[in-house]
Amino acid sequence: MSDAKAQRIEAEDVIRVHDDPGTIDAAAWDALLARQAQPTPFMQHRYLAALHASHSAVPETGWLPQFITVQRGGELIAAAPAYLKQHSYGEYVFDWAWAEAYQRHGLRYYPKLLVAVPFTPVPGSRLLAVDAASRALLASVLRALAQELEASSVHLLFHDAADGRAAAAAGWLSRHGVQFHWTAPDGAGPRSFEEFLATMQRDKRKKIQQERRKVADAGIVFSVHEGEAIDAALWAFFLRCYRLTYRAHHSTPYLTREFFDRMATTMAEHWVMFVARRGTTPVAVSLIAVDPERGHAFGRYWGCTEHVPCLHFEACYYQPLQWCIEHGYRRFEGGAQGEHKMARGLLPVGTGSSHWLAHPEFARAVDDFLRRESRGIADYVDELAEHTPFKAGPAVD
Repeated sequence: MSDAKAQRIEAEDVIRVHDDPGTIDAAAWDALLARQAQPTPFMQHRYLAALHASHSAVPETGWLPQFITVQRGGELIAAAPAYLKQHSYGEYVFDWAWAEAYQRHGLRYYPKLLVAVPFTPVPGSRLLAVDAASRALLASVLRALAQELEASSVHLLFHDAADGRAAAAAGWLSRHGVQFHWTAPDGAGPRSFEEFLATMQRDKRKKIQQERRKVADAGIVFSVHEGEAIDAALWAFFLRCYRLTYRAHHSTPYLTREFFDRMATTMAEHWVMFVARRGTTPVAVSLIAVDPERGHAFGRYWGCTEHVPCLHFEACYYQPLQWCIEHGYRRFEGGAQGEHKMARGLLPVGTGSSHWLAHPEFARAVDDFLRRESRGIADYVDELAEHTPFKAGPAVD
């Protein structure tokens, strides 16, 4: 199913597989994305293209683009960002145990076919389609492509409800996870961080106040920079801190300098930076992505040049939450994992992924595992709901 031999499913349908997202019409992709139930900035063509052009998500790093497009009568009716993977890094839905089980039985788990935004555990629409039938077609094309490429499986990560229904109808296995998000209550939400704190139980409110006081007592003050106001010097400081964070964990950064350069020039309006300073010296930074149209914000990256007690909480949660509240945003997503976020006002929210495995016996074994895992996740969310940090307890999604 290479681009050179586009397969026709119906007389007017042309399916292509692209090894470079830059070859796809950006306007057509983004117009299709805008029609979906849960679009995010990370699914925009310029974001995905930047990951490739900056050498962040490329074959050399284990990400071989296999983007799918379906055209009917010259119109883009379906599309998906797919990658042929030789590892499971940068995904945040963990299947290492599945790969080990394959290896123990003398089978290859890699390559696998992945539908996701690299390095970005943000839920949203993945199977872009004009209708349910086109979305179902994408699911069948992904399976056929995996078989042609001799991949062990297909994995659709952090998808929306419509994607999940299409995958389930195709017989794929469903997996559930949990993240922690702040969502403004229905009606009139808090108008300030102080009003937000007033909705919390006394012990949680006092803990947050104490943590913020520790940062202030250390002589730390923050400045906030939005969009094009994030200048080259700020981006350079951010990149330094970003790399230090990975170095502290004895790891290698996923994203290159060129990627962030492209974000500064092509998607500036989608970024807000919080810079911590002692006097005139910057000591820490956090970066969030924003969707101004929908009032959603997404915690992404942080780093520091020195340790200051509670600075991580201030930079990554309290400053972004305060900004979201003051700007009338409806949601702040704190990123992958992190039960500690709940004490800071971010409540558990379910996430979903779907999986097709070519090997029938392994598919049955994984299905059994996922059923048991799902029951455990449900029990975990029920337990968390009993420990809401809020007085009245906003509902858990």
